[in-house]
Amino acid sequence: MAKIHINIGSNQNRRENIAIALDALRLNFFDVTYSDVFESAAYGFEGADFYNLGVNASTDLSIKNVLKILHNIENRQGRDRSCNKFSSRPIDLDLILYDRVIDKTQNLPRDDILKYNFVLAPLAQLDPQGIHPVEGKTYYELYVTMKALKSYNIEILLRTKS
Repeated sequence: MAKIHINIGSNQNRRENIAIALDALRLNFFDVTYSDVFESAAYGFEGADFYNLGVNASTDLSIKNVLKILHNIENRQGRDRSCNKFSSRPIDLDLILYDRVIDKTQNLPRDDILKYNFVLAPLAQLDPQGIHPVEGKTYYELYVTMKALKSYNIEILLRTKS
């Protein structure tokens, strides 16, 4: 059984779209737990603020099949893939980690971990002592370093418990 980490983001009807996505993830994966919800400004474009959270889960599916499920959930929620990479969206589901797999063709571990606090903060909250497969540092250590750089302003919005 593989351990996976998924990042969820939404800046359109945020609460409802995230709730729908969480329900769909619970139907498709095992042992689903999730972080607090964080709010962050739109990055790379002018738009409404995003809600972001991280999800840890287990699966016996391949990476390809996990990605297929995530895309199907996004599609059902109205995700328009013809838009620019940085644009408003009802839901965004990104596979961040699949066990300790390092696969550049699948962007695993996802390079966004080291770029954006809205990806790293939920991961550090859910698995602070987890080790980044490439960097060899804990997610907590990476978060403290990124936070010290003040690379992104995030505030905890909602306290949610799984």
